[in-house]
Amino acid sequence: MQKIEAVTKQVLLQITPQKSDIAKVEAITRELELKVVSACKDEGIEAIVRVEGSVAKDTWLRENPDIDIFMRLPTSIQRKDLGEVGLRIAKKAAGKYEQIERFAEHPYLEVFVQGYRVDIVPCYDAKPGEWQSATDRTPYHTDYIKNHLTEEKRGEVRLLKRFMQGTDVYGAEIKVGGFSGYLCELLIMKYGSFTKTLEAFAHYNRRLVIDIKNYYAGRQHEISLLFPEPMVIVDPVDKGRNVASAVQPVKLYDFMAASRAFLQTPSTAFFFPSKTAALPLKSLKSEIESRGSSLLFLVIDQVPAVPDVLWGQLYRTKRSLHKLIELSDYKIIRESVWSNEKSLSVFVFELEQQVLPNIKKHLGPPLEREVECESFLAKYTVNDQVISGPTVEDGRWVVLLPRKTTDIVTLLLDKLADGGKNAGVADLIAESIRKKLRVMVNGEIGGVYSENVDFAVFLTEFLSGRPLWLN
Repeated sequence: MQKIEAVTKQVLLQITPQKSDIAKVEAITRELELKVVSACKDEGIEAIVRVEGSVAKDTWLRENPDIDIFMRLPTSIQRKDLGEVGLRIAKKAAGKYEQIERFAEHPYLEVFVQGYRVDIVPCYDAKPGEWQSATDRTPYHTDYIKNHLTEEKRGEVRLLKRFMQGTDVYGAEIKVGGFSGYLCELLIMKYGSFTKTLEAFAHYNRRLVIDIKNYYAGRQHEISLLFPEPMVIVDPVDKGRNVASAVQPVKLYDFMAASRAFLQTPSTAFFFPSKTAALPLKSLKSEIESRGSSLLFLVIDQVPAVPDVLWGQLYRTKRSLHKLIELSDYKIIRESVWSNEKSLSVFVFELEQQVLPNIKKHLGPPLEREVECESFLAKYTVNDQVISGPTVEDGRWVVLLPRKTTDIVTLLLDKLADGGKNAGVADLIAESIRKKLRVMVNGEIGGVYSENVDFAVFLTEFLSGRPLWLN
């Protein structure tokens, strides 16, 4: 425990904002807040403009303030117009600052000012329980945390956030599918400290339910009916919402594993992992060759979508490609997808082999199904395509047939010639595939690898296959 305290004390000194940091963030926040107010007036819209999120709750990290400025717009604005109106106001307020359109439930604007990221987000000035958009709850979240989280506990929240960032489980956006800042705050409220939170997750077993306000006291069966997820944190400001619904199982399990490892061997490396150095190209090719598997890369160019929409389409497409590949008898060992969110996206599948045998076993019906057996025999007894059979194996008819395609590259180029919509590829990805698709195997990815540093780091980590905190 002394080692844990020494590590967390050292980390807390690094991540807690100093007076100069606070002054700078407050100046930037105030400037943009006033510009949003002015832009609302120019549009003739009465809005409540307020700083929300971690800056307002004083749970922000020194290196990443995560500034949120919300404009609470009148409920008279139609739901379909909320994003458009909000973006118009936000862009006017942001002026010449670098901007990126983001999308959660509706569009919002990400602005970069003096090295800091600021999100300008529209929501409705809604009463509790009368939510019209997901972001309507945020001001109430801010007030709840400010009223219930002590100054000491804010430091514990900072530790938990930094730990989750260091172990790559932080962020509720689609790309990450991890823990949100608000979820971190509620976990500290529940368990009391960073260490106790880790201890709870280190011993996590199947399902976790936290109901801070005891909305469902004595009615536990209702929680199971309302929330099927393995982790349920009932929102204190909305009993019908699970704050942890965005957390993907892989991130939950990663956090469990990291929690156990840290409690056994505390280290600042969990909070500040070393950056990965991409393998030299020659070493990459040697690593790939020595594996004995087949690394398959599907490379596409720009997809015209904001990041959250893009990642939703990428993940949906990866699932569809996975199904297509496995239904064609190729064995997938591992898979992932990478994107620079601008001009390049790459799907990666590690397969046991690129080329399959020319023949495949085709299973017929069990012998007890007489009618189906007659149809099967009628089809395959006199058939030039049959290599061997029909014969009976384990109580059913079997034949050996030639494969239509034995090479995964040939298969994918054929199935994705129209973009792959019939294979379940998402619309925007299908359009990009139709324009240009490059299918590469093993060392053929060398050119893309050499030209894209971020992809090179990603692929190096993919090949390593182990979390950075385990090094």
